[in-house]
Formats: sequence, structure tokens, C-alpha cells
Amino acid sequence: MPTGAGPRRSDASDITQTNSPETRWPETRWPEASWTDGPHGRRLVVRGDWTTARLDRIERIRRGKEPPAGEIDIGDVTAMDANGGLMLLALAGVSEAPEETDGRLAVAGGDDRHRDLLKTLMPAASVDCGTRRRAGGFLGMVETLGRATIGAFKEARDLVAFIGLVTIALMRTVFQPRRMRWTALVSHIERTGLDAMPIVGLLGFLIGVVLAYQGADQLRQFGAEIFTVNLVGVGVLREMGILLTAIIVAGRSGSAFTAEIGSMTLNEEVDAIRTLGLDPVDMLVMPRMLALMITLPLLTFFADMMGIFGGAVMALLALDISFSQYFRQLGTAITLTTFLVGMVKAPIFAAMIAVIGCFQGLRVGRSAAAVGRATTASVVEGVFVVILLDALFSVLFSILGV
Repeated sequence: MPTGAGPRRSDASDITQTNSPETRWPETRWPEASWTDGPHGRRLVVRGDWTTARLDRIERIRRGKEPPAGEIDIGDVTAMDANGGLMLLALAGVSEAPEETDGRLAVAGGDDRHRDLLKTLMPAASVDCGTRRRAGGFLGMVETLGRATIGAFKEARDLVAFIGLVTIALMRTVFQPRRMRWTALVSHIERTGLDAMPIVGLLGFLIGVVLAYQGADQLRQFGAEIFTVNLVGVGVLREMGILLTAIIVAGRSGSAFTAEIGSMTLNEEVDAIRTLGLDPVDMLVMPRMLALMITLPLLTFFADMMGIFGGAVMALLALDISFSQYFRQLGTAITLTTFLVGMVKAPIFAAMIAVIGCFQGLRVGRSAAAVGRATTASVVEGVFVVILLDALFSVLFSILGV
């Protein structure tokens, strides 16, 4: 048929050639990894390009690394070079536990060239960046403690750097309010403040009840039951109200921040924000931090009032102290300074809880398990920092005579 005489018909040979295993090349993709259970133990399934150009993303995947794999499935790998292959073997655990994987690591699927490359790189991965067999017994404990200490110092260093980054972003927001995402700020105020009022109010009330009951039980021995009111007022306003509220917020809102941002990191949404030329700190961190700095003082005030009310109820039931007598004694026991000592801690606690939650979310690795680990770390670190700062404030106020 002459050229141009009619529409070009579909050639079945084209389809056959395209689907042949020798010439079929999937579309270029970002590197991904997931773990499943296979016949050889833990099975590492990888996809996309494992090349030098993707090392940054591969390094993020390694942060969520699982125990050593017994099998690697490279059926969906679109490209691989020596650097990507070494990183893949390191992800499979060859570099850290060569004695567990050497000679027993099965490679399934994929192109023959990729399998040959991994086979060639296997000795290099075990020797190059691998470590010796870990010692057991007491030496193993010392080694584990040393690794944990070094990791803690590195994480503390990264957290300090992130605090500096957030401080710079906060200064930019103060001088350029148009940078603030006001809709997100209001939404987070509702979620971290209004939605948390029931649990904060209930626990604040119970803390007041417990303080009044325990204090009355001891003070009754000296005939000083009336000073139970002083104990409840000073204890709740200076320490228990803010400390209890901050711990609740660290477990509730701090973990939520980590899970939300961690999921966005896992789904590459944070990378998309950077690709658009936007700053993830401005977009994700600032609304959450400022919202928490607004709501935590308000929640603390609410917890203080509920704690004092709980103490009043228990004083009435256990000590037969009327409400009028209770609040009259409370007025002589506390001052404005007593109230401000607790309230001044709230914005600082809020900022640290939000920063830690967002920090852990942004450093999540490329696996679902990494999100869970980061959420756990966020809660633990948040509660630890809150208690540490509260102790430092107590020492400082004691020195100042407040």
C-alpha cells in the first residue's frame, strides 16, 4: 500500500516485541522498598531506579530499615548501578550482618544484569561498609550502649539544628504575617485545644480530688486539715496543672503531628512541597507550633480550674469544708505569682512538644513501621523534655525565690 494511503494498522508484532522480557523496560520510577514474609525468611521487595541519581531518596528508605532479609525481589527494578546496588545490599542487611546473609541471600526476578551486578557486589558490601561480628555478653552490652549513646547524641544534634531552623522561620513569620497559613492555624487550634478539653478537664478534676484526699489523710494527724486547701491550690497552680496538661498534649497532639507529617513524608508529599518551591517548615511546622502555643496555656488554665474544683468537692465530702470556707482559705494561700509560675511554662512546653513531633515526622523513613517508631519516639521524647524543663524551671524559681 502506498505511503499515506490509509491509517496505519495496529501491528501485533509491535505488541509482542514490547512485551518480550528482553526489551520490556518499565517506566522510570522513584526507588521504593517494602518487606514481606517469604520462603527464605524476610523478603525485601524493591521497585524503581536504584542508581546514583536517586541516592538521596534511597538513603531515606534506609532510615526505616528492617532486620536482615533472606531474599530480595528485584522484578520491578527499572535501573541499577553499582552505588544503588551497594545501597540495596546494605538495606537487605548484608553490610551490617554479613555472617547472617552471605551465601544465603536469594535474589528473585529482575534483569540478568541486575542479578549479576548484585552477585558481584556482594563481597564488596560485606567488606566495604560492613562491621565485624558483634560481641556477646558484657562486651556486647557495652557495644550496644555505645551505639545507643552515639545515636542519641546525633539525634540531639539534629534536633538542635531543627530548633534553629524553626526559630528562623518563626522570625520570618513575625515580620511577614502573610506567610502564615491562617486556615491551617485555626484548624489546628480546634483540634489541639477544643477537642482536648474533655480529657484535660476530667484528669484535672481527678488530680484535684487525689491531692485533697491524700493531703487530708496526712494533715489530719496534726489537726491541720484546713491546710489541705493550701496544698491543692499551690500544687495544682504551680506544678500539677501545667505538667499534667503538657503530658496529655505530648501524647495526644505530639503523636498526631508525627503521624500526620510522617505519612506525608512516606507518601512523598513533603518532597512535592519542596519541588513546588515551598518550605515544609512554613507549611507544616509553623501552624502546628503556633496553634499549640496558643491552646496549651488555655488548656492549662482550664485544668487549674478543674483541679481546684475537684479539691473543693473532696474537701466538702471528706473534711466537711464548705465551698465558701474553701475559697476563702484558698485566697489566703495563693497569689498572682503562684498562678503565673505555672502559666509561664505553658508556651515553652508547647513549642518543644510541637517541634519534637514535627521533627520526628519529617525524618521518617520509607516504611510504615518507621512511622510507628517515629510516633513512639515523639511521645517519649516529648514527655521527657517536658519533665526535664519543669525540673529546670523549679530550680530556677527556687533560686529566684519565686
